[in-house]
Amino acid sequence: MNAAGTRMPAWAAALTGLVAGAVALGVAQIVAGLIDPGAAPVVAVGGTMVDATPAGLKEWAIRTFGSNDKPVLLGGIVVVLALVAAGLGLLARRRRAYGTLGLAVFGLVGAAAALSRPDAGVAHVLPSLVGAAAGAWTLSRLTRRAMSSGEEDYVAASRAADHAAAGRVLAVPAPAERTTAARARAERAGAERARVAGVGEESGAAESGLAAPAAPPPSPSPVMPAVMRAGAGPGAGPDSGPYVFDRRRLLTGAAAGVAVAGVAGFGGWLLKGSKDAELARRGVARMLPRAGRPAAPIPAGADLRIPGLSPFVTPNAEFYRVDTALVVPSVDPARWTLKIHGLVDRPVELTFADLLKRPLMEADVTLTCVSNEVGGPYIGNARWLGARLADVLREAGIRREADMLLSVSQDGWTCGTPVDVVMDGRDALLAVAMNGEVLPEAHGFPVRQVVPGLYGYVSATKWVTEIRATRFDRDEGYWTPRGWAPRGPIKTQSRIDLPHDGDEVTAGRTTAAGVAWAQHRGVDAVEVRVDGGAWRQARLADTPGLDTWRQWSLDLDLTPGRHTISVRATDATGYTQTSDEAPPAPDGATGFHTIAVTAR
Repeated sequence: MNAAGTRMPAWAAALTGLVAGAVALGVAQIVAGLIDPGAAPVVAVGGTMVDATPAGLKEWAIRTFGSNDKPVLLGGIVVVLALVAAGLGLLARRRRAYGTLGLAVFGLVGAAAALSRPDAGVAHVLPSLVGAAAGAWTLSRLTRRAMSSGEEDYVAASRAADHAAAGRVLAVPAPAERTTAARARAERAGAERARVAGVGEESGAAESGLAAPAAPPPSPSPVMPAVMRAGAGPGAGPDSGPYVFDRRRLLTGAAAGVAVAGVAGFGGWLLKGSKDAELARRGVARMLPRAGRPAAPIPAGADLRIPGLSPFVTPNAEFYRVDTALVVPSVDPARWTLKIHGLVDRPVELTFADLLKRPLMEADVTLTCVSNEVGGPYIGNARWLGARLADVLREAGIRREADMLLSVSQDGWTCGTPVDVVMDGRDALLAVAMNGEVLPEAHGFPVRQVVPGLYGYVSATKWVTEIRATRFDRDEGYWTPRGWAPRGPIKTQSRIDLPHDGDEVTAGRTTAAGVAWAQHRGVDAVEVRVDGGAWRQARLADTPGLDTWRQWSLDLDLTPGRHTISVRATDATGYTQTSDEAPPAPDGATGFHTIAVTAR
């Protein structure tokens, strides 16, 4: 702002910054849609933050927000960026270059974050840089639009005056009028010459007391608009003249900027490939072969069908999701390959068509996240269809010294799985379907790993593209350097699904029910106690095998008042879960799930 001008209101300056930031993000999103959705600045910065976040803080986020942790993180980043953008608008109020510099920093931070992601290339910096440039242009344009220097009004008024003068020339006078007008012009010209020549004489006449001859009235000149002051004419610098705040021009410009940001962001969403991936899933569904080794029918008694009790088979839409992918990878099965290499005699590279040609089998397997608190929700059971991972490894000739399979996801996430677990005969799969449907995108389409008995962080790689046979003393998966154990066998655990903690129940007969799990060992018994009393055996549902959870129920007689209900499980090896309480890190939570209810 020039010292002679008017300062833009603070709210208006903040608005210009917000709109500029929105345009920057929208343009960056559409550029990322053309290159890689993960290169969008919000996603790239979010991914970097996820990688750098301490394990304890991640656990808090998962515990607090559950599967919504990613939307919360992205939303938080957007809020912070909005505040920063508003601040840049306020800085630009003082000097436009400050706002431009801030947006340039925004672009560089986003570009650096994008380059830090796995498999990033030079092109991944473009969304942030192009977005920052668009934001800087928008900020400058909105500021100019809101703070009018009057130059446009001056030019318009000057053109109007020129048109008026031209009109007078075109109005040709009559002959007599022309003679009179010519004579008048000659007299005025002579008087002007006499006035110029007699400046000195006028001064002398004044000294002698003589009056100077009266000068004829000056000829009228075109009236110009008094909208400009010194230094504010056409061609002056952008900050050289007085400025007047124009609310209407700002608001219309801001509305146009928001529209551009919205259209660009929507275009980026369309380009990110989710629609193509859904079409690809439908295509795979039409060609998905039947299992060469189908699983036995689920026993009728596997599901007790008690309202409020988790069903034996978890619907795909309700299956838990915990991963580090802020944007679900969109993988084209026609281009997907799985590379198996490292400590093998014959490296293998499979296409999706190759995988479907292999003998496929079904297996009922319960997956569990190591982040699950005692009594937590991060567990689900499904019937999986896929090729046996052990068979593929044998064909590759895995060597004796290899004790780890380092699998890599499409988004660069890594996981270390013990070789002996995969090769011991259990149904470890390269899965392509889940509960009779092609894998959902969020659960690993087109191919993911499923290994019974291991927590997901060391086994359940989604969107898997590479498996390298290696050793635990040479390599480590994503979570190991972040404080988690390198090997993660699932611990024997149980959960009360009903009643819920804090419920009010009717005094007298009340049914308690839930699930227990000890994958690849099996659950042999579940016991329940009330108010720390004696343990009572619960009724167990049937189960199709060792790798799934097992439902349980028990009728309790509760007297009026407050009561605590606890549960524990014993697996097929004879181990009864411990009462010692431990958090999920580093290798899974322990303790009895206990709830409190009030009987009335």
